[in-house]
Amino acid sequence: MSKSIQEWRETTHAKATSRFKERKETFETQSGAEIRPLYGPEDLAEWNYHEKLGYPGEFPFTRGVQPTMYRGRLWTMRQYAGFSDAEESNRRYKFLLEQGQTGLSVAFDLPTQIGYDSDHMMAEGEVGKVGVAISSLADMETLTDGIPLEQITTSMTINATAPILLAFYVAAAKKQGADLTKIGGTIQNDILKEYIARGTYIFPPRPSLRLITDVFAWCKDNVPDWNTISISGYHMREAGCTAAQELAFTFADAIQYVDAALEAGLKFDEFGGRLAFFWACHSNFLEEVAKFRVSRRIWAKIATEKYGSTDPRAQMVRFHTQTGGATLTAQQPLNNIIRTTLQAMSAVLGGTQSLHTNSYDEALALPTEKSVEIALRTQQIIGYESGVADTIDPLAGSYYVEALTDQLEAEVWAYLDRIEDIGGALVGIEQGFQQREIQESAFQLQRKAETKDRIVVGVNQYITEDEMDAEIMRVDPAVSQRRAKHLAELRAGRDQAKVDDVLGRIRAAAHTTENMMPLFIEAAELYVTIGEMCGVLREEWGEYQEIVTI
Repeated sequence: MSKSIQEWRETTHAKATSRFKERKETFETQSGAEIRPLYGPEDLAEWNYHEKLGYPGEFPFTRGVQPTMYRGRLWTMRQYAGFSDAEESNRRYKFLLEQGQTGLSVAFDLPTQIGYDSDHMMAEGEVGKVGVAISSLADMETLTDGIPLEQITTSMTINATAPILLAFYVAAAKKQGADLTKIGGTIQNDILKEYIARGTYIFPPRPSLRLITDVFAWCKDNVPDWNTISISGYHMREAGCTAAQELAFTFADAIQYVDAALEAGLKFDEFGGRLAFFWACHSNFLEEVAKFRVSRRIWAKIATEKYGSTDPRAQMVRFHTQTGGATLTAQQPLNNIIRTTLQAMSAVLGGTQSLHTNSYDEALALPTEKSVEIALRTQQIIGYESGVADTIDPLAGSYYVEALTDQLEAEVWAYLDRIEDIGGALVGIEQGFQQREIQESAFQLQRKAETKDRIVVGVNQYITEDEMDAEIMRVDPAVSQRRAKHLAELRAGRDQAKVDDVLGRIRAAAHTTENMMPLFIEAAELYVTIGEMCGVLREEWGEYQEIVTI
């Protein structure tokens, strides 16, 4: 009988592998770290439970941010949806709520994300395609019609125009008669990752950071239950970065935002509790579980050691998870149901606070009502039938999971040190550091698929000739004409003198330190459009030009 892993590897394991070779020469996580054949007590020989894990709801929060986790209530099932116009998307939201969804998650079309109205020439061909078209308060009123905003939390995936969309939402809530202190939700509001990986930026970084800190300050005093930013690793992961890079680059962005808020006179513990995070979940099951767990530990250390936080709420990473869109395949699309199920299970075992499960047809088109329902049922079956939500952090203490968690932590801190040496996330972006790292990781990931070092079922292995004839969701092209007519009627019915006045004050405020949120809300209530507000700011601040990295 072996008395150590090393003895076992030299005897029992060596005999077996001399007769039957293992499937691969080396096994690696998606981050490229070696996976040994076995983990045991030696890997945790100097491991301190209280330092590394603690208890749920207590520092360093590795085991979860709530003392009861899913024994109290399940994660929020928040399916990301939005297409065509506000009326169509409102119908989809009501369908999802009827099927048991517990929170809204709004996808906006590309023109809305980059600050153009639906009738602008830059919006041609893109209206309602990848999300819902929202140009004014009138659209937001239609989008939320019949949905009680005091009772349903809403997440909005919007960045460059996040303060304006929040203004529309607040104005719509006021028209419903809602108490603003009771409305809850999240705006993504994470502009730095747009410069790194996604591209829906408008203004240069520094005025963009000013808008973000304006949101922090205004929400603290007026909408205290609103999460003012969802600092997102998801899009960087979708662009090809590793799990370790996803955490490191996201936390580096978070540090940049916090520093900007501190420079604006805010105190960390005043706004830290309203920071949220957004992680991807890809297919290396246990690496993803480790990533989620260690994200809480790392941020708790940053909050306490770097910012001197004494408020446990400001030290917690609360995060939304979306299963990996980049892992879905157009070939054999029903396989995507299995991928999404495993990824969702990984997120739950990692302790996510809310979850979106991708639909199986998303590699082909916008999801159909049928595929969305299956995606939601995936979460419900995990929550109510699998039993994994009945105890807290059930994988804690696994030799491999804990060793992997510690390994990921070391990789993340190494990246954070490199970014700090550069001068921070913003300087890194300006020098193209994060962009180059992601490009290299994406290249290596694709290369492994091409050489079959990484098997993608149905794509580079187990290929079939007969493909499923999937139903394709298509947006009615007439939506553009309807939107243009609507906007013409909207503008004709406004008090133009008041519109001109508030736009003039927005223009002036662009060059002061005045908080712009009250101006955006006032403009929203006058039915000023997103394109009109962004047009003024484009004239005053200019537009960001992408840095080309080689």
